[in-house]
Amino acid sequence: MTEFTLKETMSSGGAEDDIPQGERKTVTDFCYLLDKSKQLFNGLRDLPQYGQKQWQSYFGRTFDVYTKLWKFQQQHRQVLDNRYGLKRWQIGEIASKIGQLYYHYYLRTSETSYLNEAFSFYSAIRQRSYYSQVNKEDRPELVVKKLRYYARFIVVCLLLNKMDVVKDLVKELSDEIEDYTHRFNTEDQVEWNLVLQEVAAFIEADPVMVLNDDNTIVITSNRLTETGAPLLEQGMIVGQLSLADALIIGNCNNQVKFSELTVDMFRMLQALEREPMNLASQMNKPGIQESADKPTRRENPHKYLLYKPTFSQLYTFLAASFKELPANSVLLIYLSATGVFPTGRSDGEGPYDFGGVLTNSNRDIINGDAIHKRNQSHKEMHCLHPGDLYPFTRKPLFIIVDSSNSVAYKNFTNLFGQPLVCLLSPTTYPKALQDQSQRGSLFTLFLNNPLMAFLFVSGLSSMRRGLWEKCQEYLRKINRDIAQLLTHSRSIDQAFLQFFGDEFLRLLLTRFVFCSATMRMHKAFRETRNYPESYPQLPRDETVENPHLQKHILELASILDVRNIFFENSMDDY
Repeated sequence: MTEFTLKETMSSGGAEDDIPQGERKTVTDFCYLLDKSKQLFNGLRDLPQYGQKQWQSYFGRTFDVYTKLWKFQQQHRQVLDNRYGLKRWQIGEIASKIGQLYYHYYLRTSETSYLNEAFSFYSAIRQRSYYSQVNKEDRPELVVKKLRYYARFIVVCLLLNKMDVVKDLVKELSDEIEDYTHRFNTEDQVEWNLVLQEVAAFIEADPVMVLNDDNTIVITSNRLTETGAPLLEQGMIVGQLSLADALIIGNCNNQVKFSELTVDMFRMLQALEREPMNLASQMNKPGIQESADKPTRRENPHKYLLYKPTFSQLYTFLAASFKELPANSVLLIYLSATGVFPTGRSDGEGPYDFGGVLTNSNRDIINGDAIHKRNQSHKEMHCLHPGDLYPFTRKPLFIIVDSSNSVAYKNFTNLFGQPLVCLLSPTTYPKALQDQSQRGSLFTLFLNNPLMAFLFVSGLSSMRRGLWEKCQEYLRKINRDIAQLLTHSRSIDQAFLQFFGDEFLRLLLTRFVFCSATMRMHKAFRETRNYPESYPQLPRDETVENPHLQKHILELASILDVRNIFFENSMDDY
């Protein structure tokens, strides 16, 4: 039941019988809506995390009740203040729950517009100081509600790239934590300080700052815009597949994370989303749209974000995605994880003999980045081998592996003849760049923000906005040229072209080629294992070592005055 009753909150001067019937009904109705909303909200935890259909009607009912509750407390605020003793923090709790609903709806649908709605409610709580009186109450559990609200608000702001707001929230949260730990001798002080440290490291993960003329930092977004992906031009013959589902898996040792989202996962999820639109202009309430009101196509591919999943969890989500994948659609699997290497010599060269990547860390066996188990006969349970993905190649599959053992996936076999591509990171980087791995992988940074990655390998840590925009424009030209190289190649595997019709995959493929070409020309990248690879292999002379593309990269380096760190042509390599 609710925390307050009519009897408890009656003004001391009046008897219960003196309360007008209408006001009594208002309080009763409010209590019913509040109880119902809590019951439905708590039930969200019991919904399966995978599958896209079972949960929608339940979310719709929950939104309905919270919408009624929110409007009800607005319309009857005075009665509820007088007869129920409604406190501002309780209004804040309702708004916070609605913000959480929108955020979880975003997680379920990958529609970035719902993040804007979550931001609106969280922002209103702060602007209207709904939680301001909590610190005067001698109840630590209420202060924890306030701290959790801050943490959730920060996650939403990070996802919306509202870094200025994030910095303000972090300062406020720090003050709140200090006050909380000073007033209440609690055991969770260390945990809350860890939250602060994690978000501070997350904010500083980008290796390059873009600055305005007044030295304020420019916030750059890396979601897909209308001008982001190179357009398909006349004569480009590509497949009609579209990216429908993606699994983003993260388990990198010591990589910066916040709220079960590593930097690599964060960057990849943004690479698979469009810039958010205003929700009101395109949709009705979540979960209860009429079919006529539904958008003609999904704005973004649906995503599962899996932080350190066990093998059984990963396989369950994979199977759910595979089962629900529509016709002519692609499933993308992104793996950012520690490498697991083969144990000793193997008699065969099968899909389980090259190791793989570790998706869930069993702490007692980890020592450094690589897992070697030479003295044990059994294989690591939570290692995802290339062979584990074979059953899912019955449908179009696009795999990205960012790992110290990514090359294990070079030994793939396409058993079912469906389009299949694996983009594989370098397995090691030049020593000068290795120390930066905590701030995210260079390979994933190239796929998310290729210009920032290019600046980073060029030794640049800041840049003026005007030059940044000039370089971005030149990079768009490079992307257009890469698209032509790929589609006009006579020896390229058709799988690449099958995926090229989808905007997201087209952008990932062109960025992959740019990344590979840049690393091959860079003087610090001297070893073969410093270069990305792919399955099937790309024809090098027509793509990553194409003289026309190399010339473009040198031009970009010239604009930045870093041409001296690149080889002038591929012949310098040999």
